[in-house]
Amino acid sequence: MEIPHYTFMNTITCPVCGDNFEFISVKAKTSRIISRDSDFFIRYSVINPYFYDVLICSSCGYSSMQSEFNKIKKSQIDLVKNRITPKWKCKFYPNVFTEEIAIQRYKLALLTAVLTDSKTSTKSMICLKIAWIYRLLDDTKNENILLQQALDGFQEVFLNEDLPVYGLDKFSLMYLIGELSRRLNRNDDALKWYSKTLTSVGSTHKIKELAREGRDKIKEL
Repeated sequence: MEIPHYTFMNTITCPVCGDNFEFISVKAKTSRIISRDSDFFIRYSVINPYFYDVLICSSCGYSSMQSEFNKIKKSQIDLVKNRITPKWKCKFYPNVFTEEIAIQRYKLALLTAVLTDSKTSTKSMICLKIAWIYRLLDDTKNENILLQQALDGFQEVFLNEDLPVYGLDKFSLMYLIGELSRRLNRNDDALKWYSKTLTSVGSTHKIKELAREGRDKIKEL
C-alpha cells in the first residue's frame, strides 16, 4: 500500500501574512509504533508523522512545528516580516517526505525560531527532533551535534521556564537531560540527573525505571 494513502491535504491560514496554504497531514491511527528509544523517540512503520510536523507558509516563509504555528506573537510576526520574508524563496516538496526533506524543513523551523527569539524549549525540541531523524539515517556525527544543542537548551529550560513543555514535566525533563548526557558520553552528568530523578518524590514509576536503566547502562561500561 502506497504511503500517500495514509495522508491527506489540509489547509491553514498563515498567522503572519494571512494567506491560506495546503499542507500534508497524516491520517489518525495509521502510524504504527514499532518501538520507543530511551530519549522518547518513537519509531514508526508505514509512515513517520515526525516528517510532517513542520508547517511552512509558501508566501512569507514562516515555518514552525504544528503545535506552535498559531501561537506566534505580534512581535514575532514583525520579526518574520523583517528578517525572513524579504529573503524568502518558495520551496516545493514532493508528496512523500524523506528523512532529508524532513531535516530541511525542521531546520527552516529552527531558523525561524532563532530569528523570532522563540523560547529555548521550542528551539531545543526542534533540535531533538532533527537529531532523531539523523538517527534514522545512522548519521551519528550530526545526531550528536543536535543532541548536544538540545541538551544545552533543555538544561536552560529546566532552570528558567515554566513546566511542563511539550509533554515534559519537571521529572521527565530531569530524566531526559540525564539520558541525553549519557548518549553524549557525559556519564558523570548523566548519573547526577538520574539520581535527581530517582530521589524525587514526584517522579512516576515509569520515569524512575527509565532512569535506573540508564544508570545501569553506565555501570556496565
